[in-house]
Amino acid sequence: MRRRPRTPPSPLPQRSGVDPVRVRLPFDGGWATVREHLVARLAAGDGVIDGMLEAGHVVGADGRPVAPDAAYVPGMYVWFHRALPDEPRVPYPVDVVYRDEHVVVADKPHFLATTPRGSHVAETALARLRRDLGIPTLTAAHRLDRLTAGLVLFTVRPEERGAYQSLFRDRRVTKEYEAVAPYDPEAALPRTVRSRIVKERGVMTAREVPGEPNAVSLIELLEHRAGLGRYRLLPYTGQTHQLRVHMNALGLPIIGDPLYPVVAAPAPAGDFRRPLQLLARVLEFTDPVTGRAHRFVSERVLEAWSSYEAWAG
Repeated sequence: MRRRPRTPPSPLPQRSGVDPVRVRLPFDGGWATVREHLVARLAAGDGVIDGMLEAGHVVGADGRPVAPDAAYVPGMYVWFHRALPDEPRVPYPVDVVYRDEHVVVADKPHFLATTPRGSHVAETALARLRRDLGIPTLTAAHRLDRLTAGLVLFTVRPEERGAYQSLFRDRRVTKEYEAVAPYDPEAALPRTVRSRIVKERGVMTAREVPGEPNAVSLIELLEHRAGLGRYRLLPYTGQTHQLRVHMNALGLPIIGDPLYPVVAAPAPAGDFRRPLQLLARVLEFTDPVTGRAHRFVSERVLEAWSSYEAWAG
């Protein structure tokens, strides 16, 4: 069996905690130069690729700049840094609740993406932690939605990354969430919700469809007051927006949710006034490298419960 060639290490350092972009030139294609391929492949404005090449910002595996007229070589790797987008600063800290030589467990605030994606690049939990902790190899073992606060597990050593990611893939992690939503005395809780959820690319919302269930959540009411309930949510599967979809299906949409039950107009950039009232409260697992049993609990408090008078108004 033919082995796939090993990917060479990046010759460029991270910038603001963000990795450089790596591009491997395809083995098939009719491009004559590296420039032609990059122009065709990347969604960049007129002259952007030419400017990067002329400035020496695109490099090969040896770290040397790729010439503007460099010939196309199938299988060649090139690296470069994209210009960072103008991102509003999320004015809340990422709290480190645990750290050892293998993992970092962080308590992420609302509105901060877990990893670079789309228009959220340097203003992400991963980029911040890499900068603040000085760990360029740090990687997220899983992700929380940008609007969801709470506990996230990061790995320190690249060679151990797969072992920790497999915890989530194989459902060997106990995750417990907390949410604030309307209180309905007629809702039969606790209840295990089972449904089939699909999330189509390019569509903001996920939806339930007929078919074999792929999403299972236990919903419990912890307490209620002033028309609001505080709920404990235990997802047994990990479909996109699973808890938000299941709460909405019960007629209990989570307070502050801009997608369920209806898609709201986007909040202005830098508007952090009404976060989604969903918190990843507990993360529990046995460390696959050290064998230690871990249980972490977020110290964050959902605003709609601590200041329910203001949210009810």
